[in-house]
Amino acid sequence: DMPYKEKPIVKKYFTIGEVAKELGVATSLIRFWESQFDFIRPKKNAKGNRKFTQDDLKKLKLVYHLVKEKGYTLSGAQEHIKNSKGSIDDKAEMVNSLKKIRSFLEEMKRNLP
Repeated sequence: DMPYKEKPIVKKYFTIGEVAKELGVATSLIRFWESQFDFIRPKKNAKGNRKFTQDDLKKLKLVYHLVKEKGYTLSGAQEHIKNSKGSIDDKAEMVNSLKKIRSFLEEMKRNLP
């Protein structure tokens, strides 16, 4: 008899409130970005509430990175994303990886004697 292993629960959908909290921005900004970037298209339920996927979240993090951290204008960010080689997903993934590496290095630095 194989012991039953619990799988970690991975959320499929996030509300706009959860997304805003994750990014540390207002929900109005998420709605604004959605209107400006055509690759941000969350599904909506019967009530019209947005349901963001992990994928949507990754794309929003990319926009956040370019606009809030790199100081791009919206049109600058749109250009950058359009003209870069590779898919949006690849770029979003790369930004994510770099952030993980940075926080790992910062953690190591803090723990130095």
